[in-house]
Amino acid sequence: MLAPSSPRKFALFSVLAATALVILGGLFYQSLASDPVVPDVSFTNLQGQQISTQSLRGKVVMVNFWATSCSTCVAEMPHMIETYNKYHQQGLEFVAVAMSYDPPNYVLNYTETRKLPFHVALDVQGKLAQSFGDVKLTPTTYVIDKKGVILKRYVGEPSFSELHTLLEKALAA
Repeated sequence: MLAPSSPRKFALFSVLAATALVILGGLFYQSLASDPVVPDVSFTNLQGQQISTQSLRGKVVMVNFWATSCSTCVAEMPHMIETYNKYHQQGLEFVAVAMSYDPPNYVLNYTETRKLPFHVALDVQGKLAQSFGDVKLTPTTYVIDKKGVILKRYVGEPSFSELHTLLEKALAA
């Protein structure tokens, strides 16, 4: 065993500390330099159709994690429908992902009675929420550009004027 005052021990710890700083610094720089990319996942909508994030490349996408028991989610849904209807023809896709604790029959009933015009997917096992950074709070909405880069994450109801400005910019790019 090396003595605490040993020059070899000091040198070894110095090398390890320097290496750790270089690695951590590189990771920190990488997180600043690179944009967050949408996870490579597939959604299964209520009709059984598979929609992968890869298949959505070339479109601007909104992924909205919500629940029928979430009063803010229910309150924002008419605005989400309006947003989708306003921008869909310009290339906007929308996937509403029901949280794992939301009973599937509630989601189906809500989707049918409100005539949701976009894809609605169930996240029965919670894997989609985990893939998007372990989403726990609803509503949480991601805006993703045509290249699959996450432009913005909204926790809670977004400012729809700000959201529309962001969508217009992303759709024009």
